[in-house]
Amino acid sequence: MKGFKEFLMRGNLIELAIAFVIGAAFATVVESFTAMFMDVLGLLGGTPDFSNFKPGGVSVGAFLTALLAFVIIATVVYFGVVLPYTKAKERFDRSSAEAPTLTKSEELLEEIRDAIRARTL
Repeated sequence: MKGFKEFLMRGNLIELAIAFVIGAAFATVVESFTAMFMDVLGLLGGTPDFSNFKPGGVSVGAFLTALLAFVIIATVVYFGVVLPYTKAKERFDRSSAEAPTLTKSEELLEEIRDAIRARTL
C-alpha cells in the first residue's frame, strides 16, 4: 500500500492528471470554436458539410469535413497554446540562463585578487 501511495503522490502523475482535466475542458472550447467557424464558412460559401460530396461515386465528403475540422483545431491549438508556451519558456530560460561571462583580463584580475586575499589571511 505504501508503494501505491508513493506512486500516486509523484509529481509527474499529478501533473498528468491536471493536464488531462485541462485538456478535456480545452477540447470543448476548441470544438465550439470549430463549430462557430464552420457556421461562418457556411454563411460565406454555403454549407461546409461535405458528407454528401461523392465525386465519381467515391465518398470523400466525410473525410473532407474531418480534414477541415482538423486544420481548424490544429490552428487554434498552435496559436492558443503552443506559441504562447514557447514564448513564455524562452523568456524564462533567457532570464535564468544569463550568467555574466568574464573576459580573459577580468579572470586574471580575479585570480590576482584571490591571490592577494590568500596572502593577507
